[in-house]
Amino acid sequence: MTSLFEEENTLFADLILPVPIPSLFTYRVPREMSGMIKVGARVIVQFGQKRVLTAAVAHLHTTPPVKYQAKYILELLDEQPILTTRQLELFNWVADYYLCNIGEVLNVALPAGLKITSQSRIQFNPEFEYYDLLTDLEHVVVDEIKKHQTLSYEEIERLVQKNNITSLIKSLVGKRAVILFEEVKEKYKPKVAKKVRLTPGFLDNDALVQLTSSLDKVPKQQEILLRYLSHVPVFNNSDLNLKGLDKSIFSQNDGLSDSALQTLIKKGIFEQFEIFVSRFDDIPVGTSVEIKLTESQQKASTKIYDHFADKEVVLLHGITGSGKTEVYIELIRQALESGSQVLFLLPEIALTTQIVVRLRKVFGDVMGIYHSKFSDNERVEVWKGILDGKFQFVVGVRSAIFLPFDNLGLIIVDEEHETSYKQHDPAPRYNARDVAIVMAYMHKGKVLLGSATPSMESYFHAQQGRYGLVEMTERFGNAALPTFELIDIKKEKKSKKMKNEFSSVLIENLENNIRNKEQTILFQNRRGYSPYLQCEECNWISECSNCDVSLTYHMKVGELRCHYCGHKEEVPRICPSCGSPKVKTMGFGTEKIEEELNLLLPAARVQRMDLDTTRAKNAYQQIIQEFEDGGIDILVGTQMVSKGLDFDNVSIVGIFDADRMIHFPEFRASERAFQMLTQVSGRAGRRADKPGKVLIQTANPAQKLLDFVVNGDYIGMYNAELPEREKFHYPPYTRLIKITVKHLDATTARRAADKLAGKLVENLGTGRVLGPQPPLVERVRNQFLFDILIKIEREKINFRAAKSFVQEKVIDVLSDKTLKSIHIVIDVDCI
Repeated sequence: MTSLFEEENTLFADLILPVPIPSLFTYRVPREMSGMIKVGARVIVQFGQKRVLTAAVAHLHTTPPVKYQAKYILELLDEQPILTTRQLELFNWVADYYLCNIGEVLNVALPAGLKITSQSRIQFNPEFEYYDLLTDLEHVVVDEIKKHQTLSYEEIERLVQKNNITSLIKSLVGKRAVILFEEVKEKYKPKVAKKVRLTPGFLDNDALVQLTSSLDKVPKQQEILLRYLSHVPVFNNSDLNLKGLDKSIFSQNDGLSDSALQTLIKKGIFEQFEIFVSRFDDIPVGTSVEIKLTESQQKASTKIYDHFADKEVVLLHGITGSGKTEVYIELIRQALESGSQVLFLLPEIALTTQIVVRLRKVFGDVMGIYHSKFSDNERVEVWKGILDGKFQFVVGVRSAIFLPFDNLGLIIVDEEHETSYKQHDPAPRYNARDVAIVMAYMHKGKVLLGSATPSMESYFHAQQGRYGLVEMTERFGNAALPTFELIDIKKEKKSKKMKNEFSSVLIENLENNIRNKEQTILFQNRRGYSPYLQCEECNWISECSNCDVSLTYHMKVGELRCHYCGHKEEVPRICPSCGSPKVKTMGFGTEKIEEELNLLLPAARVQRMDLDTTRAKNAYQQIIQEFEDGGIDILVGTQMVSKGLDFDNVSIVGIFDADRMIHFPEFRASERAFQMLTQVSGRAGRRADKPGKVLIQTANPAQKLLDFVVNGDYIGMYNAELPEREKFHYPPYTRLIKITVKHLDATTARRAADKLAGKLVENLGTGRVLGPQPPLVERVRNQFLFDILIKIEREKINFRAAKSFVQEKVIDVLSDKTLKSIHIVIDVDCI
């Protein structure tokens, strides 16, 4: 038993565990670790009976926990912290503001390559002697384990050709034939290049001449030597030999033999070595590119700096094609020259493809890239590159907000209005734009928010004087804004000019564009072939068995898919309800538009860009490059095609189904529709000599919102929406908290939601608490949902106190034993 004196001199660590628990856990630091462990370092600990986790050190102290006996830390992973003090401060703020646990923040923030996987493995028990107790199958397994020393569960499953081996392992453990243990592996492995170089004894010219002559009778070996000398002229400068030559150089020539190279290594003529290399070397690095700002861009840049003198945040409202990127580049350059770090946030991976190449040509290898399509190893490389000072400038999506910066002078949030900055699942349900503002404040840095169609909240804050406001109203290079044509599809249908979903006007313009060797973007914000299948006889509709939503038909793979839970089904040949063969597709998605284009315009080169075609790591880049090189005539896509892409040869943008966006049952529908339609329209006519045209198919051309879009009138849209928001108490006048109650049983979910809403109304009042009511999709993954919406006035109520009250009432409901298995999700500043 530990004495009181020993307890007082023992070092303890409060750890952040990557699990959804509300508090830190205290672990005992082994004596051999006490002089090395630091706040911000990773450690391995046992949590519960079997789990092994990677945790982060939050505090070090000498006070033992009161309620439990502290376990020992198993292993220290870092000699130097990989989390900075400011990061830990930010993690705490995110957990507090978004009503989640700090462990959930750590889990999202830390790249998977810096976490540890624990995998149960089985080894033979060397003390086991009673082989006659084993069955034939157990004999096979034990012999295989002895042969390989250890096996994993998966390896034993493959060996015995069974999916469930629990009883087999349990029997072997009971007979003491095997021992279970946890094998811990770190996922991150640096990228290594294998190189060769001449051994030092052959570096002077005489030795080289003699060596070359000695290889006359073995021409393949001599050719290897001559190839090396052609790339590494050591006879001119022997120091070049230190860097050596990549082994892949020799394998690129079919005439060179790998065995010849290996023979030279065995003879001691060459020596083999390895070096760590960057995973980003394949991204082009140009010579320093000089960016010359136009007069309007220079004015905008100067105004931004003027605002930064007394404002922490500046909103840059620049119309599509105004050249905001050049302004960003100038600001980034000045920030880097001052010695500060810079973070450039983009809403979508799609946007990083084009802009990264432009930025890399300007800033070279001081720039890192961070997004989810990169491998674990690549993201770890950026993380460690920031800690080591290699990357002073990072371009990334929302998760880049958690990188370990220590001197962040500028954060640029491009397309700040985009909903992609908000994480919905899992917790923390944060908005990277808002976290960026808090993060910059912690670093005493500045934030620039950029958009052609700012969020109403950001523009409101700018109008109120909280943010600085800079406007760019001219397109770069005197390019004109595109012209608009509203196509009345009701009239087209009456006159029978429609061909499926294509109006005669749209088809005529597509044909002209192809003749003129110009490109087109077609926008439909719905992927798949068809939103659902329907029987013409009995009106049966294909629905997901787990969610209250129709299954989307994907023709290419021949299946029905749920876009909520991922459930898949084969396409029925006959109606499952009445047996009729008259099952047809209803509505249309990007896949169906692509197919119809191939029928209507067989000479056109059509490509689709949506979630289904861009799952692979480099898929975005390949499609965008092909489009940029002129290999695609018509690009069909979802909202991916609307965001910041810059193509000189696009002269037409066509928009399907604008009405569905405008009339979506949500208070932000008009704002979102304006943003989406304006953004995608901005892809047309970005060159002064090539005017653009935007064709919008609608059943009601007289809609006021379309008038705002056609005239590029953001202020008109803003002024029309603002009184409605104030009247009905929606942002920017209030903050919203959405609470979703989930359960497998609808009655239980409803009862829990009613109970929670009642508790909230007691203090907040009926005017601030809406619901509970089912959302648009009432059931997801077999759980019934009920939403409660809370509106908190910005000026009247202490938001922090209101959140604490909400959290307290949620805990009250979760503590009710009559409401078992209820799951409650809190979404602060829901979008």
